[in-house]
Amino acid sequence: MSPLRGMALKLSAVFLFVIMASLIKASSDVVPAGEAVFFRSFFALPVILGWLAFRRELSTGLRTRNPMGHLWRGMFGVSAMACGFAALGLLPLPEVTVLGYAAPIMTVIFAALLLGEKIRLVRMSAVAIGLVGVVIVMLPQLGNEELGTAARWGVALVLASATLRALAHVHIRKLVQNETTSAVVFYFAATASCLSLLTAPFGWVMPDAITASQLIGAGFIGGVAQILLTSSYRHAEAAFLAPFDYASILFALVIGYTIFDEIPTIHTLIGSVVIIGAGVLIIWRERQLGVKRGPARSNLTPQG
Repeated sequence: MSPLRGMALKLSAVFLFVIMASLIKASSDVVPAGEAVFFRSFFALPVILGWLAFRRELSTGLRTRNPMGHLWRGMFGVSAMACGFAALGLLPLPEVTVLGYAAPIMTVIFAALLLGEKIRLVRMSAVAIGLVGVVIVMLPQLGNEELGTAARWGVALVLASATLRALAHVHIRKLVQNETTSAVVFYFAATASCLSLLTAPFGWVMPDAITASQLIGAGFIGGVAQILLTSSYRHAEAAFLAPFDYASILFALVIGYTIFDEIPTIHTLIGSVVIIGAGVLIIWRERQLGVKRGPARSNLTPQG
Protein backbone atom coordinates (compact mmCIF):
# COMPACT_ATOMS: atom_id res chain seq x y z
CA MET A 1 0.00 0.00 0.00
CA SER A 2 1.18 3.50 -0.85
CA PRO A 3 -1.36 6.06 0.43
CA LEU A 4 0.40 9.07 -1.10
CA ARG A 5 0.42 7.45 -4.54
CA GLY A 6 -3.23 6.50 -4.11
CA MET A 7 -4.06 10.08 -3.14
CA ALA A 8 -2.19 11.46 -6.18
CA LEU A 9 -4.01 9.07 -8.52
CA LYS A 10 -7.38 9.89 -6.96
CA LEU A 11 -6.88 13.66 -7.20
CA SER A 12 -5.67 13.32 -10.80
CA ALA A 13 -8.77 11.31 -11.65
CA VAL A 14 -11.11 13.78 -9.98
CA PHE A 15 -9.45 16.67 -11.83
CA LEU A 16 -9.78 14.87 -15.17
CA PHE A 17 -13.46 14.17 -14.52
CA VAL A 18 -14.03 17.90 -14.03
CA ILE A 19 -12.14 18.61 -17.27
CA MET A 20 -14.37 16.03 -18.97
CA ALA A 21 -17.48 17.75 -17.61
CA SER A 22 -16.12 21.10 -18.84
CA LEU A 23 -15.74 19.71 -22.37
CA ILE A 24 -19.29 18.36 -22.26
CA LYS A 25 -20.54 21.74 -21.05
CA ALA A 26 -18.66 23.54 -23.83
CA SER A 27 -20.45 21.37 -26.43
CA SER A 28 -23.88 21.47 -24.76
CA ASP A 29 -25.17 24.27 -26.98
CA VAL A 30 -24.52 22.16 -30.10
CA VAL A 31 -25.26 18.51 -29.31
CA PRO A 32 -28.05 16.94 -27.23
CA ALA A 33 -27.27 15.11 -24.01
CA GLY A 34 -27.87 11.62 -25.47
CA GLU A 35 -25.30 12.21 -28.18
CA ALA A 36 -22.81 13.49 -25.59
CA VAL A 37 -23.35 10.30 -23.57
CA PHE A 38 -22.48 8.22 -26.65
CA PHE A 39 -19.20 10.06 -27.27
CA ARG A 40 -18.31 9.97 -23.57
CA SER A 41 -18.89 6.21 -23.40
CA PHE A 42 -17.80 4.95 -26.83
CA PHE A 43 -14.47 6.77 -26.95
CA ALA A 44 -13.66 5.61 -23.43
CA LEU A 45 -13.85 1.99 -24.59
CA PRO A 46 -10.46 1.90 -26.41
CA VAL A 47 -8.77 3.31 -23.31
CA ILE A 48 -10.46 0.77 -21.04
CA LEU A 49 -9.73 -2.16 -23.37
CA GLY A 50 -6.10 -1.05 -23.74
CA TRP A 51 -5.77 -0.86 -19.97
CA LEU A 52 -7.27 -4.32 -19.50
CA ALA A 53 -4.98 -5.74 -22.21
CA PHE A 54 -1.93 -4.12 -20.59
CA ARG A 55 -2.86 -5.68 -17.26
CA ARG A 56 -3.70 -8.99 -18.97
CA GLU A 57 -7.22 -8.78 -17.61
CA LEU A 58 -9.15 -8.83 -20.89
CA SER A 59 -10.63 -12.24 -20.20
CA THR A 60 -11.61 -11.13 -16.70
CA GLY A 61 -13.05 -7.85 -17.91
CA LEU A 62 -15.17 -9.52 -20.57
CA ARG A 63 -16.43 -12.38 -18.37
CA THR A 64 -19.71 -11.89 -16.53
CA ARG A 65 -22.11 -14.03 -14.58
CA ASN A 66 -24.81 -11.40 -14.39
CA PRO A 67 -25.48 -9.72 -17.75
CA MET A 68 -28.91 -8.48 -16.66
CA GLY A 69 -27.33 -6.85 -13.62
CA HIS A 70 -24.99 -4.91 -15.91
CA LEU A 71 -27.94 -3.96 -18.11
CA TRP A 72 -29.90 -2.54 -15.17
CA ARG A 73 -26.82 -0.74 -13.88
CA GLY A 74 -26.28 0.62 -17.38
CA MET A 75 -29.87 1.85 -17.74
CA PHE A 76 -29.71 3.78 -14.48
CA GLY A 77 -26.18 5.01 -15.20
CA VAL A 78 -26.95 6.18 -18.74
CA SER A 79 -30.09 7.99 -17.59
CA ALA A 80 -28.11 9.64 -14.80
CA MET A 81 -25.35 10.69 -17.19
CA ALA A 82 -27.84 12.13 -19.69
CA CYS A 83 -29.60 14.17 -16.99
CA GLY A 84 -26.26 15.40 -15.67
CA PHE A 85 -25.00 16.39 -19.12
CA ALA A 86 -28.26 18.21 -19.86
CA ALA A 87 -27.95 20.08 -16.55
CA LEU A 88 -24.45 21.26 -17.52
CA GLY A 89 -26.03 23.27 -20.32
CA LEU A 90 -28.42 25.01 -17.94
CA LEU A 91 -26.44 25.61 -14.74
CA PRO A 92 -22.93 26.76 -13.79
CA LEU A 93 -20.35 23.99 -13.53
CA PRO A 94 -19.77 24.44 -9.75
CA GLU A 95 -23.50 24.23 -9.04
CA VAL A 96 -23.92 21.01 -11.01
CA THR A 97 -20.89 19.53 -9.24
CA VAL A 98 -22.13 20.47 -5.77
CA LEU A 99 -25.70 19.26 -6.33
CA GLY A 100 -24.30 16.03 -7.78
CA TYR A 101 -23.10 15.14 -4.31
CA ALA A 102 -26.68 14.49 -3.33
CA ALA A 103 -26.02 11.03 -4.82
CA PRO A 104 -24.19 9.54 -1.79
CA ILE A 105 -26.98 10.89 0.40
CA MET A 106 -29.64 9.25 -1.78
CA THR A 107 -27.58 6.04 -1.84
CA VAL A 108 -27.96 5.70 1.93
CA ILE A 109 -31.74 5.99 1.54
CA PHE A 110 -31.99 3.51 -1.35
CA ALA A 111 -29.62 1.07 0.36
CA ALA A 112 -32.04 1.00 3.28
CA LEU A 113 -35.10 0.60 1.06
CA LEU A 114 -33.71 -1.88 -1.48
CA LEU A 115 -30.89 -3.70 0.31
CA GLY A 116 -32.27 -3.68 3.81
CA GLU A 117 -29.31 -1.77 5.27
CA LYS A 118 -30.11 -0.21 8.63
CA ILE A 119 -29.99 3.57 8.99
CA ARG A 120 -29.24 4.59 12.55
CA LEU A 121 -29.04 8.05 14.08
CA VAL A 122 -25.65 9.13 12.70
CA ARG A 123 -26.35 8.29 9.07
CA MET A 124 -29.92 9.58 9.34
CA SER A 125 -28.55 12.87 10.68
CA ALA A 126 -26.00 13.00 7.84
CA VAL A 127 -28.76 12.52 5.27
CA ALA A 128 -30.79 15.34 6.83
CA ILE A 129 -27.76 17.67 6.91
CA GLY A 130 -26.93 16.87 3.30
CA LEU A 131 -30.47 17.60 2.16
CA VAL A 132 -30.30 20.96 3.96
CA GLY A 133 -27.13 21.71 1.98
CA VAL A 134 -28.90 20.84 -1.28
CA VAL A 135 -31.78 23.18 -0.39
CA ILE A 136 -29.31 26.00 0.38
CA VAL A 137 -27.73 25.63 -3.08
CA MET A 138 -31.19 25.58 -4.67
CA LEU A 139 -32.52 28.69 -2.89
CA PRO A 140 -31.58 31.21 -5.62
CA GLN A 141 -33.42 29.16 -8.25
CA LEU A 142 -36.45 28.62 -6.02
CA GLY A 143 -36.80 32.19 -4.86
CA ASN A 144 -35.86 34.30 -7.90
CA GLU A 145 -38.41 34.57 -10.69
CA GLU A 146 -35.91 36.44 -12.92
CA LEU A 147 -33.76 33.35 -13.31
CA GLY A 148 -36.46 31.74 -15.44
CA THR A 149 -37.43 28.14 -15.93
CA ALA A 150 -34.11 27.03 -17.46
CA ALA A 151 -32.30 27.19 -14.11
CA ARG A 152 -35.13 25.33 -12.41
CA TRP A 153 -34.99 22.63 -15.08
CA GLY A 154 -31.27 22.45 -14.51
CA VAL A 155 -31.76 21.86 -10.78
CA ALA A 156 -34.41 19.22 -11.48
CA LEU A 157 -32.14 17.44 -13.96
CA VAL A 158 -29.08 17.36 -11.71
CA LEU A 159 -31.16 16.07 -8.78
CA ALA A 160 -32.68 13.44 -11.07
CA SER A 161 -29.13 12.54 -12.11
CA ALA A 162 -28.07 12.20 -8.47
CA THR A 163 -31.08 9.99 -7.70
CA LEU A 164 -30.45 7.74 -10.70
CA ARG A 165 -26.73 7.47 -9.87
CA ALA A 166 -27.68 6.46 -6.35
CA LEU A 167 -29.84 3.68 -7.78
CA ALA A 168 -26.92 2.68 -10.03
CA HIS A 169 -24.65 2.57 -6.99
CA VAL A 170 -27.06 0.25 -5.19
CA HIS A 171 -26.88 -2.08 -8.21
CA ILE A 172 -23.08 -1.85 -8.16
CA ARG A 173 -23.05 -2.91 -4.51
CA LYS A 174 -24.93 -6.04 -5.57
CA LEU A 175 -22.82 -6.58 -8.72
CA VAL A 176 -19.43 -6.48 -7.02
CA GLN A 177 -20.41 -9.41 -4.85
CA ASN A 178 -19.93 -11.70 -7.88
CA GLU A 179 -18.41 -9.49 -10.60
CA THR A 180 -14.91 -8.05 -10.95
CA THR A 181 -14.25 -4.32 -11.05
CA SER A 182 -12.90 -4.75 -14.60
CA ALA A 183 -16.22 -6.23 -15.71
CA VAL A 184 -18.22 -3.46 -14.04
CA VAL A 185 -16.11 -0.75 -15.70
CA PHE A 186 -16.09 -2.36 -19.16
CA TYR A 187 -19.74 -3.35 -19.36
CA PHE A 188 -20.93 0.03 -18.21
CA ALA A 189 -19.04 1.77 -21.01
CA ALA A 190 -20.28 -0.82 -23.53
CA THR A 191 -23.88 -0.69 -22.31
CA ALA A 192 -23.87 3.11 -22.21
CA SER A 193 -22.58 3.26 -25.79
CA CYS A 194 -25.37 1.00 -27.01
CA LEU A 195 -28.21 2.51 -24.96
CA SER A 196 -27.28 6.08 -25.87
CA LEU A 197 -27.73 5.19 -29.56
CA LEU A 198 -31.46 4.85 -28.86
CA THR A 199 -31.61 8.64 -28.49
CA ALA A 200 -30.39 9.20 -32.07
CA PRO A 201 -33.92 9.58 -33.53
CA PHE A 202 -34.59 12.42 -31.08
CA GLY A 203 -32.35 15.02 -32.65
CA TRP A 204 -28.70 14.06 -32.98
CA VAL A 205 -26.65 16.55 -35.01
CA MET A 206 -23.44 16.37 -37.01
CA PRO A 207 -20.94 18.23 -34.81
CA ASP A 208 -18.39 20.61 -36.30
CA ALA A 209 -14.71 19.84 -35.96
CA ILE A 210 -14.23 21.74 -32.69
CA THR A 211 -17.29 20.23 -31.05
CA ALA A 212 -16.36 16.73 -32.23
CA SER A 213 -12.86 17.13 -30.80
CA GLN A 214 -14.36 18.26 -27.49
CA LEU A 215 -16.66 15.23 -27.34
CA ILE A 216 -13.99 12.73 -28.39
CA GLY A 217 -11.61 14.32 -25.90
CA ALA A 218 -14.25 13.96 -23.18
CA GLY A 219 -14.49 10.25 -23.96
CA PHE A 220 -10.74 9.64 -23.84
CA ILE A 221 -10.26 11.78 -20.73
CA GLY A 222 -13.18 10.04 -19.03
CA GLY A 223 -11.61 6.67 -19.82
CA VAL A 224 -8.23 7.73 -18.44
CA ALA A 225 -9.88 9.20 -15.35
CA GLN A 226 -11.76 5.95 -14.78
CA ILE A 227 -8.49 3.98 -14.92
CA LEU A 228 -6.68 6.38 -12.57
CA LEU A 229 -9.59 6.24 -10.16
CA THR A 230 -9.71 2.45 -10.18
CA SER A 231 -5.92 2.25 -9.86
CA SER A 232 -5.92 4.56 -6.85
CA TYR A 233 -7.73 1.88 -4.83
CA ARG A 234 -4.83 -0.50 -5.41
CA HIS A 235 -2.58 1.80 -3.37
CA ALA A 236 -4.80 3.03 -0.54
CA GLU A 237 -7.94 2.09 1.34
CA ALA A 238 -11.25 3.32 -0.03
CA ALA A 239 -12.14 5.02 3.27
CA PHE A 240 -8.90 7.05 3.11
CA LEU A 241 -9.50 8.09 -0.52
CA ALA A 242 -13.22 8.82 -0.35
CA PRO A 243 -13.02 12.41 1.01
CA PHE A 244 -10.78 13.45 -1.91
CA ASP A 245 -13.84 13.18 -4.17
CA TYR A 246 -14.84 16.58 -2.83
CA ALA A 247 -11.79 18.18 -4.44
CA SER A 248 -13.95 18.22 -7.56
CA ILE A 249 -15.90 21.12 -6.05
CA LEU A 250 -12.72 23.21 -5.77
CA PHE A 251 -11.64 22.25 -9.30
CA ALA A 252 -15.12 23.11 -10.63
CA LEU A 253 -15.07 26.50 -8.91
CA VAL A 254 -11.69 27.38 -10.47
CA ILE A 255 -12.52 26.07 -13.96
CA GLY A 256 -16.01 27.57 -13.90
CA TYR A 257 -14.56 30.98 -13.06
CA THR A 258 -11.58 30.93 -15.45
CA ILE A 259 -13.16 29.20 -18.47
CA PHE A 260 -16.88 29.94 -18.29
CA ASP A 261 -16.78 33.20 -16.29
CA GLU A 262 -19.07 31.65 -13.66
CA ILE A 263 -18.91 33.35 -10.27
CA PRO A 264 -20.19 31.07 -7.49
CA THR A 265 -23.00 32.42 -5.33
CA ILE A 266 -22.77 32.55 -1.56
CA HIS A 267 -25.51 29.90 -1.48
CA THR A 268 -23.33 27.55 -3.54
CA LEU A 269 -20.35 28.06 -1.24
CA ILE A 270 -22.33 27.59 1.98
CA GLY A 271 -24.23 24.62 0.55
CA SER A 272 -20.93 23.05 -0.54
CA VAL A 273 -19.59 23.15 3.01
CA VAL A 274 -22.79 21.61 4.40
CA ILE A 275 -22.94 18.84 1.75
CA ILE A 276 -19.25 18.02 2.17
CA GLY A 277 -19.73 17.80 5.92
CA ALA A 278 -22.66 15.41 5.48
CA GLY A 279 -20.73 13.33 2.96
CA VAL A 280 -17.69 13.01 5.19
CA LEU A 281 -19.96 12.00 8.09
CA ILE A 282 -21.52 9.27 5.92
CA ILE A 283 -18.06 8.06 4.86
CA TRP A 284 -16.89 7.96 8.48
CA ARG A 285 -20.00 6.10 9.63
CA GLU A 286 -19.80 3.53 6.83
CA ARG A 287 -16.18 2.90 7.76
CA GLN A 288 -17.23 2.38 11.36
CA LEU A 289 -19.92 -0.06 10.26
CA GLY A 290 -17.50 -1.91 8.01
CA VAL A 291 -19.46 -1.26 4.82
CA LYS A 292 -17.30 -2.34 1.92
CA ARG A 293 -16.53 0.59 -0.38
CA GLY A 294 -14.61 -1.10 -3.18
CA PRO A 295 -13.09 0.29 -6.37
CA ALA A 296 -16.48 0.18 -8.08
CA ARG A 297 -17.27 3.36 -6.13
CA SER A 298 -15.49 5.11 -8.98
CA ASN A 299 -18.65 4.66 -11.00
CA LEU A 300 -20.41 7.15 -8.72
CA THR A 301 -18.66 10.34 -9.74
CA PRO A 302 -20.82 13.43 -10.40
CA GLN A 303 -19.40 13.62 -13.88
CA GLY A 304 -20.62 10.21 -14.87
